Amino acid sequence: MADTCGQVLLGSGLTVLSHPLMYIKVLIQVGHEPLAPTLGRNLFGRQVYQLPGLFAYAKHIMKIDGKAGLFKGIGPRLCAGSIGTIVHSNVLQKCQEHGTLQVLGGQQKAAEGSIQHVVNETTKEMIARSCATIVTHPFHVITLRCMVQFIGRETKYSGVFDSVVTVYKEEGLLGFFAGLIPRLLGDVLSLWICNLLAHVINTYAIDDSMSHTGEIKNCSQAVTGAGRRPASLRVGVSHLGGLLEASKQRGQHEQRQQSIFPEASGRKDLRR
Repeated sequence: MADTCGQVLLGSGLTVLSHPLMYIKVLIQVGHEPLAPTLGRNLFGRQVYQLPGLFAYAKHIMKIDGKAGLFKGIGPRLCAGSIGTIVHSNVLQKCQEHGTLQVLGGQQKAAEGSIQHVVNETTKEMIARSCATIVTHPFHVITLRCMVQFIGRETKYSGVFDSVVTVYKEEGLLGFFAGLIPRLLGDVLSLWICNLLAHVINTYAIDDSMSHTGEIKNCSQAVTGAGRRPASLRVGVSHLGGLLEASKQRGQHEQRQQSIFPEASGRKDLRR
C-alpha cells in the first residue's frame, strides 16, 4: 500500500511537470499551427521554412491564456494517473499471487531470463495495463477534449464533473470510450515489442562474461522501455536503484582492493 501511495505521489508530481509538454504535443498532433513558419537551416545547412518550436508555442499559449493556460486538462489527467496506478498495482499483485496465465510450461515455474519467463511476465503486465487503460480512458477522453478547446476558444469542457455530465448527455456511455481500441492495441503492441526486444538484447547481444553485465541489462531494459506502466514508476525506480546499488558495491570493492594492496597503490602513484 505504501509503495502504491509513493507511486501515485511521484507520478502526480511528474504529471504536473510534464503536462505543458503533452498539451503542446496534442495541439501539434491535431494540426493546430497558429504561428507562421520562419526561415531557418536544416541539418545539411540548407535554408528552409520551419514551424515554431516548443518554446515559441508555449509563449503563444501564455500570451493568450497566461501561465495557467499551459495546464489546461490537468485535473482529469491527474485522476487518470492516480486511478490507473492503483488499478494497475492491484491487478498485477493479484496476477502474481495466483500465478495467472502461465502461458508456456503449464504449472512449472519458468527460469528467470528465459523466454517462458518473459512471456509469462509480459502477459501479466498486459492484463494489468489493459485494465488500467479501460478504467481510466474516460478521463483520457476528457483531458484531450479540454486541451483541443484552445483551437476554437471554446469552454464546453471546464471541469471533471461538468465534462462527465456533458459527455454523458450528448454521447451516452459510449462517448467515454471513444478511441479505446486503438489505444489498447498501441499499448499492448509496444509492451510486447519492448519486452521481447530487451530479452533478445540481454540474451544474444550481451555476454555474461562482460564486466558490469547487470548494469548493461538494466540500461537495455530502460532504453527499450520494457515493462513501462501507465502512471507507474516502479520499473524505472527499480532500474535506477539497481544501477546505484551496483555502483555502490563497485566502489566498496575498489576500496577493499586499495586497503589490501596499499603498497601496489603507492607504486602506481609513483609511476605517474
